[in-house]
Amino acid sequence: MRRFLAALLLLACLSAPAMGQERETPYWATLRASEVNMRVGPSSDYPVSWVYRRQGLPVKVIRLNQGWRLVQDPDGAEGWIVARLLSPERGAIVIGEGMAEIHKDAAAGSPVLWRAEPGVVGRLGECEQGWCRLDMDGRKGWVREDRIWGGGEP
Repeated sequence: MRRFLAALLLLACLSAPAMGQERETPYWATLRASEVNMRVGPSSDYPVSWVYRRQGLPVKVIRLNQGWRLVQDPDGAEGWIVARLLSPERGAIVIGEGMAEIHKDAAAGSPVLWRAEPGVVGRLGECEQGWCRLDMDGRKGWVREDRIWGGGEP
């Protein structure tokens, strides 16, 4: 009986990390590594369609398949990335034309701290009333939600 309980406990411990990766889709994630391969199918046997060299880049996970995630990137490209190379940490990338103003507070009238070019990536904080808090290498501020990809609901 003791062996049975020990085996059951071991099985529960081993399955917990795998179950933690299973989430309801779609959801946001970020690239965990500085180099990540996107493949045309959910296996390392499939050819690489794209190589990302941008740790923290946000992606939208749209489907799950045995340790692989079908993702969409900010440009709309879709492909498969192995789950261990994705982080549940939220991120965002500045989009749109021209520089995006980064404000001190979540209001158009608040002081502009700096401006960020399209393509700048940061860690996403809370979003409220059309504004999102963004941390770009320790520089924090608020940006209009329509100037980032990765905010709001996926």
